[in-house]
Amino acid sequence: MELLQSLIDLFLHLDTHLGEIITNYGTWTYAILFTIIFCETGLVVAPFLPGDSLLFAAGALAAATGAMEPLTLVILLGIAAILGDTVNYSIGKIFGNKVLQKFTFIKREHIEYTERFYAKHGGKTIIFARFAPIVRTFAPFVAGIGAMNYGRFVLFNVVCGIAWVTSFIYIGYFFGNIPVVKRNFTLIIVAIVIISVLPAVLEFVRQRFGKKSA
Repeated sequence: MELLQSLIDLFLHLDTHLGEIITNYGTWTYAILFTIIFCETGLVVAPFLPGDSLLFAAGALAAATGAMEPLTLVILLGIAAILGDTVNYSIGKIFGNKVLQKFTFIKREHIEYTERFYAKHGGKTIIFARFAPIVRTFAPFVAGIGAMNYGRFVLFNVVCGIAWVTSFIYIGYFFGNIPVVKRNFTLIIVAIVIISVLPAVLEFVRQRFGKKSA
């Protein structure tokens, strides 16, 4: 329960917590952000970590404080995102079934949902997944289990990883410090999370509704 409350507080006050990290750790903030993005994309057990909202907040604080360079953020966090997906793919390919058996809190229905997502959208899944929390974490893992062609996976991984990081950081950089956005930063973060998960939620509802109708 305390962990859940901490995660909710982290999401709702992401700008405050990130500001404290910048104040306390200075340039080490880059390494901290690198680690979070890498884990969120690279470890199938960490879909709860912030992704979209963290990139947006990082861009906004880079503009507000000048303590971080947006281009440096894009380069470092882009590398983190690409490496994360690559590691996740490798884990799925080598240890996929064993991981599912050992970590029972990884819901089988989440994996099955992502497999259906792959079956429906094919290679486009990597593109969609980059902008969809939870799916983003499971997609490369399932790609590894399904032995998706590695060269094709790498192509989508690199292009979409750079696009994801660049878009959210620069949206935060250019719009995060507009007065109305700053006054309602928590609401903006919540909106980003809702918009990001909405396609997955709608697909889940459609699948469930379809099953009941059938």
